[in-house]
Amino acid sequence: MSKVEAFLTKEEEEEIISAIRIAEKNTSGEIRIHMEASSKKDPYERALEVFQLLEMHNTKDANAVLIYVAVDDKKFVICGDTGINDVVPKDFWNTTKDVMQNHFKTGNFKQGIVDGILKAGEELQDHFPYQKDDENELSNEISKG
Repeated sequence: MSKVEAFLTKEEEEEIISAIRIAEKNTSGEIRIHMEASSKKDPYERALEVFQLLEMHNTKDANAVLIYVAVDDKKFVICGDTGINDVVPKDFWNTTKDVMQNHFKTGNFKQGIVDGILKAGEELQDHFPYQKDDENELSNEISKG
């Protein structure tokens, strides 16, 4: 079993998927998690590459968010699509990053990801409130590479 597969239990993965569903009930934004062992690339550059590979740029309002985690590298990145980046301040993701980082420092990775997802949903709600005709445009499953 790879480190990525062993990083979270099946139950922890289900809690993360549940957090995505909860967060997306309050926003038209889409949230995805991608985890991989390591990357030889800069984490932000790799996150942007994964964003494209997962076709997250295809949402109707360009309001998808990727939380990228490189397990062995102990790095994570939060990146949003152009629809988000065009309307939010440059430091928009700092509060979400801080919430996650505080949990990660104590080794509580599942809770860090869950709280990061919920915080991202709250942050997105102001700019991208849930619409009654909103469709779940992206999978809620955790992507692994």
